[in-house]
Amino acid sequence: MTGRGFAVWLIACACIAAPAAARERLLVGNKSADTVWVLDAASGERLAEIPTGVGPHEIATRADGRIAVVTDYGRERPGHSLTVIDLEGGATRSIDLGAHGRPHGLRFLPGDEAVLVTTEQSGTLVRVDLGRGVVDGVAAVGEGIGHMVAVDREGRHAYVSKIRAGTVVRVDLASMHAVAEAPAGAGAEGIEVAPDGRVWVTNRADDTVTVHDPTTLAVAATLPSAGFPIRVVFTPDGRHALVTNATAATLAVFDTASLRQVASVQLAPPDTAVQATMLGTGPLPIGAIVHPGAPRAYVAISGADRVAVVDTTRWEVTGYWATGREPDALGIVGVPVE
Repeated sequence: MTGRGFAVWLIACACIAAPAAARERLLVGNKSADTVWVLDAASGERLAEIPTGVGPHEIATRADGRIAVVTDYGRERPGHSLTVIDLEGGATRSIDLGAHGRPHGLRFLPGDEAVLVTTEQSGTLVRVDLGRGVVDGVAAVGEGIGHMVAVDREGRHAYVSKIRAGTVVRVDLASMHAVAEAPAGAGAEGIEVAPDGRVWVTNRADDTVTVHDPTTLAVAATLPSAGFPIRVVFTPDGRHALVTNATAATLAVFDTASLRQVASVQLAPPDTAVQATMLGTGPLPIGAIVHPGAPRAYVAISGADRVAVVDTTRWEVTGYWATGREPDALGIVGVPVE
C-alpha cells in the first residue's frame, strides 16, 4: 500500500466507526482519484475516503450494508480486479479476475454471496464468489463491448448492454449462457430491469431509450431522450424512470405506465467550473441512484466533481455536494431492509 493509500485507509477506519455506521451513507466512486467517498446521505458530510484499484467505475452494495464491491476498470492499462470494501471497519481487499480485463458493470446476485461483472476486454459476463474470491462462472456475450448489467428480481436472468453492437443480451444464470440477443439502439449503455419486469436500455448515440420484453427482448417502445442518455434507474414504487443525459446535463423523468416524459431536471451546478472527463468537458452527469425510503435521488456530475441531490416530488435540485475527482458510480447503505 502506498503512503497516500495507507493514510486514506486510516481515515476510513477512523470515520467508519459505530456512530457513522448507523447513518445512511452515500458511496461515491471517483474515477480519476481511485477512491470511494462515503458521504452522509442526508447532509453530504464526508465521513470517509477509501482507496480502490485504478479507475473505479461501478459500485454494488450488499443488502445488509456491510460490504461494497467496486470494479477497477483501469485507465491506460486495463484493470483486472474488484475492490471489496468492509464498510464497518474500512478495510479493503482485492479479487483478481485473471484474464477478464476492463471490469465494468456490476450487480449482486440474490443471496449476496456472489456478484456479476461485465468484462469488456474478454467479452464476458463473469460470476464472482466473494467469499472465496474467485471467478466461478463465465458467460460469453460476444464482441461489441458488453458494458452494463442488470438482473431480474428472481435472479434467473441477467441482461447486458453492448455499446458498439447496439444490442441487449439475455443470459441464463443457471447455465451461464447467453440465450438471446436483440437490437436496442446505437451506443446501448445504461440498462435496468423495471419493477414490472421490462428491460430499459439507454442508447447514447441514438438519443433514445428502448423498453424491451424481458423474454424475447423485442422493443415494446422507443422513447426520445436528447443529450447522450447514459443511465436509467427507477423510483421504488416503479412509477418513474430517471434517465441521465450526459451532454445535455439533464435528468429526464418518464412515467412508466404512459411511457411519456413528465419532467426534465437541469443538473449543471451554477457558478462551478467544469473539467475534462473521459466523455469530454462539461458537467456530464452519469451515475444516478434513488433513495429507497425518501423522496430523493442522487446524480453524479462527473465534470464538476459534485453530486446533485434531486427532490423526486417536485423534480428539482435541492443541493450539490462535493466529491472526489470525476464521480460516477453511486451506492446507498445503512437504509433499513424490510
